[in-house]
Amino acid sequence: MLRKDSSGVFRPELPERLPIEKIRWYFDRKNRGELSGMQRIWNRLGPLIGLILILIIFGALEPDKFLSARNIGNVIAQTVVVATAAVGMTFIIISGGIDLSVGSLIALTGVSGAMMMVSTLGGGSIFLGVLIAMLVGLVGGLFNGGVVTLAGLPPFIVTLGTLEIFRGTALQLTNGLPVTNLPRDFAVLANATQEIDLGFTVIVLPYSFYFLVALGGIAWFVLRYTVFGVAVYAVGSNERTARLCGIRVNRVKCAVYMIGGLTAGLAGILQSSRLITGQSTTAQGLELDVIAAVVIGGGSLLGGEGSILGSIVGAWIMGFLRNGCNVVGISAFVQRIIIGAIIILAVFVDQLRHRTDLFERFRRRPTKQESAAR
Repeated sequence: MLRKDSSGVFRPELPERLPIEKIRWYFDRKNRGELSGMQRIWNRLGPLIGLILILIIFGALEPDKFLSARNIGNVIAQTVVVATAAVGMTFIIISGGIDLSVGSLIALTGVSGAMMMVSTLGGGSIFLGVLIAMLVGLVGGLFNGGVVTLAGLPPFIVTLGTLEIFRGTALQLTNGLPVTNLPRDFAVLANATQEIDLGFTVIVLPYSFYFLVALGGIAWFVLRYTVFGVAVYAVGSNERTARLCGIRVNRVKCAVYMIGGLTAGLAGILQSSRLITGQSTTAQGLELDVIAAVVIGGGSLLGGEGSILGSIVGAWIMGFLRNGCNVVGISAFVQRIIIGAIIILAVFVDQLRHRTDLFERFRRRPTKQESAAR
């Protein structure tokens, strides 16, 4: 149905918003039959299979050191910061964006929370420190999302600029010096552990692992079962179609960057707790690890694909890979070469899969449901 607008031009009348069930069906590639059974299994279990292979390979080379309960617990504790930030980065990458400033924002939120704890206003309150860190992260994410949506600039360029802005702000606040004399209980957040006796072995897990599980569960629920989660996938799959479906694309984009900023704030607190200081020079280059965790975990830089569990497993893959290389005596220089090659391989597989999907889409005949939708 055509409708005359204020300028006198007749345009098609679009619904304010399609029912969420129709939007979910349209953007759910599995329901559209574009992926075979083996492809669906690989998309879900591929990262987990990779993690198991790493455990098997290094476990066979150094079983006593690599597979010890304490070593596994240490790796999990060391990767919690990257995995926490990767949860927020998953939202951003699924929506078709990218955030290069997450490492600098982790440093800024970490020193902001630490400075609040040691200040007269904070009075040693850990709660106020965590609250300030989360607030700074939200503001940083809002700034990124606002510039991307309002100015229409590419996320790569915007976050490359804010990478320097956030890092410079952190350095200016602290004059490049670490923030010390934090409350003693603050170190418990990232360093306290719990021993779990399974009968045949004892697993040492940090308390931060339970925090990561809770955060990942909430994020998974939001992406899987809420209207906002469907909108995030829709925007990343096809922004123009999402807009025609009635989704407010700019709001979704801004929201995912705020979520990324919030998780960066939580990661900053965990980093400061782990180091027991607030350091403005920390997390340099960490944005590459965070993005790599999402990509290795099955996220697509083209948008529209990714999962919370895959991103967390991707962070563990890099953590156990680095740890295994250290255990068997591979130098740190070679480790960087190996991880870089794995990132390239993960992106190549993603691109190859998209080309295969595109070929299959044009080769097969559309189903009756797809023909009716068109």
